[in-house]
Amino acid sequence: MIRAASLLLLCAAAHAAMPEPSLDTAFDKLFNFDFPATHQVLDQYIELHPQEPLAYSVRAAGYLFYELNRLGILESEFLIDDKRIAKKEPPLQPDPAVRAKLMKALDDAQQRASAALSHDPNDRQALLSLVIAQGVTVDYMAFIEKHQFRSLTPAERSNSYAQRLLRLDPHFYDAYLTAGLSEYMVGSLPFFIRWFVHFDNVDGDKAKGVRCLETVAREGHYLKAFGQILLGIIDLREKRPRDARKLLVELSQNYPANPLFKKELVKLNAKLGM
Repeated sequence: MIRAASLLLLCAAAHAAMPEPSLDTAFDKLFNFDFPATHQVLDQYIELHPQEPLAYSVRAAGYLFYELNRLGILESEFLIDDKRIAKKEPPLQPDPAVRAKLMKALDDAQQRASAALSHDPNDRQALLSLVIAQGVTVDYMAFIEKHQFRSLTPAERSNSYAQRLLRLDPHFYDAYLTAGLSEYMVGSLPFFIRWFVHFDNVDGDKAKGVRCLETVAREGHYLKAFGQILLGIIDLREKRPRDARKLLVELSQNYPANPLFKKELVKLNAKLGM
């Protein structure tokens, strides 16, 4: 009896010592490119919070980053070359099983976010969930399926949700990521395409877009690292390699298990003769 009670106490103590899974931990694993650990944390979190939409959007982002990394799309040589981004031949070979999981996660996020917003139209976490879910859709369509023009529709939706968040709370810094990316992206579109594209509260001011991304990189919560990544890509596209290097150094320090950050830093150091 005493031995059984002791075992129960030990199990209870071990359970109490285990940290509760959090979305902060999931994002940390995601930006370290530890995809199995990302999904493990999310599975545990969703078991405790099955109706929270944001976790499902992060799950979709995990599948997206896995595929982008596997297909070499996150390499700087790809992201700074518009011709390679648009090139349809030879076609990429996405994993159909991963795509199915990604689409299921997006559907789960949409359903739960819609339910939350039906109760409270100003639910900030539900709106952020939709910002991320639509952003994941944009990237999958544009980079993997090569439907760049069609991806403008979910891009508009993602921006609309971000603008709603910012009208509710100008200090909801994660929302500046999509708002800033929309500014930069629309500003980079050819004029004849911009004529047919309307993004809520977006003028196509690339400098304003960069300022928004700098705000995320400084003040963001979940998406701070993503803001730094996007700024680094923009710096490389705009021929500012030393600025990109500063961001890569910080990202490598904050996410030491991420092999891509280290690889990109080595390549950039070689180009700069460092």
